[in-house]
Amino acid sequence: MKDKYNPNIHCDVVQCRHNASDGIHCSLESITVGTHEANPSESKCTDCMSFDLR
Repeated sequence: MKDKYNPNIHCDVVQCRHNASDGIHCSLESITVGTHEANPSESKCTDCMSFDLR
């Protein structure tokens, strides 16, 4: 599935197993976004919970 990508999910984290072969998209159909903060107030407080180390 790595050769396929979802054009609606942009991701350049090449360390993730789901980073597509084009290097700028995700190969998943959808992702889950979460937070590591009790009250997130900035984008840096959020995380892609679908990340899977290569």
